[in-house]
Amino acid sequence: MTTEFTGLKDEPSDRRALSILQIIEAAVDVRRRYQFFIWMQGAFQTLLPHQLAVCGVYERGSKQVCMEAFNSVVVPSPVLNFLTEGQSPLMQYIVSAWIENRCRPLVVKVNSLNGRHTALAADTLLNANWGELLVHGVSRPQRASEIETLFVFASPAVGVTAAQLTCIELLLPHLHRTYLRVQAIERETSDPRPKKTAGPNGYATASISDREEQVLGWVREGMSNQEIGVQLGISPLTVKNHVQKILRKLGASNRAQAVARAMSMNLLVRPSDGGSTADA
Repeated sequence: MTTEFTGLKDEPSDRRALSILQIIEAAVDVRRRYQFFIWMQGAFQTLLPHQLAVCGVYERGSKQVCMEAFNSVVVPSPVLNFLTEGQSPLMQYIVSAWIENRCRPLVVKVNSLNGRHTALAADTLLNANWGELLVHGVSRPQRASEIETLFVFASPAVGVTAAQLTCIELLLPHLHRTYLRVQAIERETSDPRPKKTAGPNGYATASISDREEQVLGWVREGMSNQEIGVQLGISPLTVKNHVQKILRKLGASNRAQAVARAMSMNLLVRPSDGGSTADA
């Protein structure tokens, strides 16, 4: 049984128009990846609620669409790998299906992917409860196969509604322009993102310590300093000190921005690994 997103089916047209206006106004200030993520967590969620957005842009150097993920929940690494690998059978199928759909918004039902090359990806996504994907993008005029940007939206255990298909059409021009601007600025900036170093478990580490990574994981879950202290067996004051160090290292002004910026740097944190070991 497919579960619908709430809050869109009976969305009044004036409220929808207000949300679009807020999205357009906020887009002007979006320059970096972490700002792009925060932007999509605001009024954007009113019209197109999602917990995972996979965004792609055509890279002239590699001559392919390069994908990256923006997720507000922890997504299993195998799922991310299938959705962010532009040359994977799954992404090739998604692109082909979208083009065959005349470059219109498309709902990909994962349980219908029974081809020999997509079966493993389908099983992986279904086992993680990702059943439907909303796909749309922009191609060059008269050249459908030459994709400029591609976007895939999803939430676990949640289906795509007709209202979302309408909303993605309305939002696509702003999404397209904003993401292209972010990509251009990220390429030109002299302060690139910290490089990701993947460990054997598929998770990344960067310039924060293991303890700070644990704290950041629980911050991402919305826990207070007191609650984090209970999880890690340390005092709320120690947690506060860790949070302040994280903010300085990530150049963030608050906890939400720190989480967003860490995600834009591909820092995947697993709160369950926090343990209860006391601080050294």
